[in-house]
Amino acid sequence: MDSPNLAVASAQVGGGGMRKSSTLICAPIMAESVAKMVVEIGRAEAVGADLVEIRLDHLKVFNCNQDVKTLIDQSPLPTLFTYRPKWEGGQYDGDEKSRLDALRLAMELGADYIDVELQVAQEFIDSIQDKKPEKLKVIVSSHNYQETPSVEALGNLVAKIQATGADIVKIATFALDITDVARIFQITVHSQVPIIGLVMGERGLISRILCAKFGGYLTFGTIDSGTVSAPGQPTIKDILHLYNFRQIGPDTKVFGIIGKPVSHSKSPILHNEGFKSVGFNGVYVHLLVDDIAKFLKTYSSADFAGFSVTIPHKEAALKCCDEVDSVAKSIGAINCIIRRPTDGKLYGLNTDYVGAISAIEDGLRGSLNSSLVSGSPLAGRLFVVIGAGGAGKALAYGAKQKGARIVIANRTYDRAREIADTIGGQALSISDLDKFHPEDGMILANTTSIGMQPKVNETPISKHALRSYALVFDAVYTPKITRLLKEAEESGAIVVSGSEMFIGQAYEQFERFTGLPAPKELFRKVVESTS
Repeated sequence: MDSPNLAVASAQVGGGGMRKSSTLICAPIMAESVAKMVVEIGRAEAVGADLVEIRLDHLKVFNCNQDVKTLIDQSPLPTLFTYRPKWEGGQYDGDEKSRLDALRLAMELGADYIDVELQVAQEFIDSIQDKKPEKLKVIVSSHNYQETPSVEALGNLVAKIQATGADIVKIATFALDITDVARIFQITVHSQVPIIGLVMGERGLISRILCAKFGGYLTFGTIDSGTVSAPGQPTIKDILHLYNFRQIGPDTKVFGIIGKPVSHSKSPILHNEGFKSVGFNGVYVHLLVDDIAKFLKTYSSADFAGFSVTIPHKEAALKCCDEVDSVAKSIGAINCIIRRPTDGKLYGLNTDYVGAISAIEDGLRGSLNSSLVSGSPLAGRLFVVIGAGGAGKALAYGAKQKGARIVIANRTYDRAREIADTIGGQALSISDLDKFHPEDGMILANTTSIGMQPKVNETPISKHALRSYALVFDAVYTPKITRLLKEAEESGAIVVSGSEMFIGQAYEQFERFTGLPAPKELFRKVVESTS
């Protein structure tokens, strides 16, 4: 079934000015001994958790009366007790009576929450009817490790859980596609009772962050990276400090980077730090997308306000936009999508070339007396682009816009010729570059992966040929200083690294996303501290 359009759902959460979410952060405690659990609970408090989920099914030795009392007495945080059986994805493989007796004991000794599976919930809740303390909340949970059902099926599941007498509904499903998460958001925002709706797997990550926007009761975060109680859980540190979770509320605008793969991207660090520094009510997330057209159709409400686009979606994204910047149209690829607030239409642009061209212009201006230079310092310069892929094409177009004369050098001459003919310029084979020096003061831009780790000793052009260039740019930024840049600097050229392109394209996107000036110094510090 197709995922629902979130335009309806988001309307339910709008309004409320600066109101922030009350969604809690819960740390699963899965140590094998009570002593280790007590240590982990202390660490959970230190990293900022609001409560802990004590997973009794992970204990190797369990002395019920003594251990439950110790865990409750020694926890500085509210406790949620879970004793998950194997038939619901847990570790417990004993008899049901002992398992449910342990949960009843936790209730009697002062636990704040008990998690019980839907399959046994009715019987369990009936058994505690007259004994349930006022403070105790019973979470009735259902886990689907295969898929995320339809909205109708999820709605029926919520009704079934509510009918047991649950205080809090918990549904955990699995994401086969990122659009599956929209169904959980729709159920969450329409729920009349407290609800925990989470989607497992990397494609479900946004459910664990944006639950704060759509009204989820809690999210789970790990103390250490890699120690998860369900697939796709982020760390509490990332929830709080990367995504600024406490600042996410019903009115928070959602931005993100669309790609596959995408988890390596530093863009969320950059943009979320930027949003925080200027007080902008937005959150920027990783979006692992398989089908960009389906993604944009599903997340079509004003809440999803803008996206960065990376490999492999840059060409397909262009076709999904209602309107495209003329240069991006010429390049045939976009890396940024803005949803216009006035009519919800998608506007596509390419800031890849903006980032690189701005960095190159800044490098040239630094070497000139800027008061004597009007217009672009690229005007009239011979601009040699190595590579005829998307990035090469983007840089060639950007430089041409600034009045530069273009030369495309590529391993395959025919491909270079094709782009040179389209843009209006010369074509060369890379092998001819060493002999190509019609004038001094040229600009060289490498847009290939030559010199990237691990092949750091490679370079697209010999050192002696670099003497003809005033400035050399390398899109490769691992390592930050490539062999090409090192030899260019030694030959007297100004050098501009690929990280400058990354920062430059982010400036432009940030300003498009927020309507505010980009915090350039902050961006530079963030990139330097994470590289």
